[in-house]
This record gives sequence, C-alpha cells and structure tokens, in this order.
Amino acid sequence: MTFLAFIARFPSFFIYPFQFKYFGKKSKIVAPLKLDGKKNIEIGSRVYINYKTWLLSLPLTDCHSPLLKISDGCVIGNYNHICATQSVIFENDVLTADKVYVADNLHYFENINIPIHKQPVRQTNTVTIGEGSWLGENVCVIGANIGKHCVIGANAVVTHDIPDYSVAVGVPAKVIKHYDFETKQWVSVKN
Repeated sequence: MTFLAFIARFPSFFIYPFQFKYFGKKSKIVAPLKLDGKKNIEIGSRVYINYKTWLLSLPLTDCHSPLLKISDGCVIGNYNHICATQSVIFENDVLTADKVYVADNLHYFENINIPIHKQPVRQTNTVTIGEGSWLGENVCVIGANIGKHCVIGANAVVTHDIPDYSVAVGVPAKVIKHYDFETKQWVSVKN
C-alpha cells in the first residue's frame, strides 16, 4: 500500500486533525455520511464515531459561530445525526446507540404553501449531554439538556431537560427513575 493510499484509508490520523476546530489524539471517525462545518467541530481525545454518522455545525440561524463539541472518551453509534446551529456539547464519556438524533434546531413548518425543506431553520435551546450518559437506540434530543450519568431509553424523544442521575423513557421523555445517594439504588419516580 502506498503512503497516499494509506492516508486516504485512515483520514482520522492524517487529515482530520487539520480540518476540524480540534481533533484529539486516538480519535477515529469511521466512514462518515457527512461532515458539514468541520471548522466549528471539536472532537476530544479517544472519541470513536461509528459508521455513517452525520456531523453538522453551521450558522443556519442567527448564531455566527456555532459549536459542536464531542468531548473525551465519547462513543457515537452508527447512523447518528448530530446537528448544531448554535451549541451542542457532549461531555466526557457519553455513549450513544445507533440512529440517535441530537439537534439544537428545527425546521419551520408554519407556511403550508412552502415545502418544509425550503423553509428556514429555527433555533431552539442549546443542548448538553452530560458526562457518562447513555442514549439508547433511536433517541431524539431536540433543544434539551440531559444531565450527567443518565440513561435515555430506546425511542425516547427528549424535548425538556432531564436532571442528573435519571432514567427517562417515552414520547415525550419522562423520568421514571433517579439514583438515590442515601440508599445507593435506582428508585422509581411516582408520576
């Protein structure tokens, strides 16, 4: 294998560190679907981004310096779509399953005479996924924060903030358990 072929096969080691705002050591992006706005994306150290993930950090709203930050030790599943038009931050050691969607924005849809994809993008709240949290298969997070060490169950749609040390499920996502530090157990939340 020639040196140029080697570089083309392993861009995480040779090309990405110069294209992103920051690209940490021992990080890898496996066959991305799309990488839009790389100069607005920070990838920490020891980050593993799996197959066909789409990362986007573009000024599609009034924010002129968007940031998508995936911090140290995160593992991002296959087919994730992570979109920042202002700020989306994954703190250290976040784990996502496959087909997870995280965004700080939505498309307008109010004008029924214009196809939705031709309507402008609307900014929602910024998003932070707390340290050590896990987002299950098909989770959607739209304009909401998730605390540290949370579990978000498969197929949940998170549109409101989830506190630290919580388990949340459903559409819209609701907290069903939290960690009790006195008993050192996960306890059910009465709704």
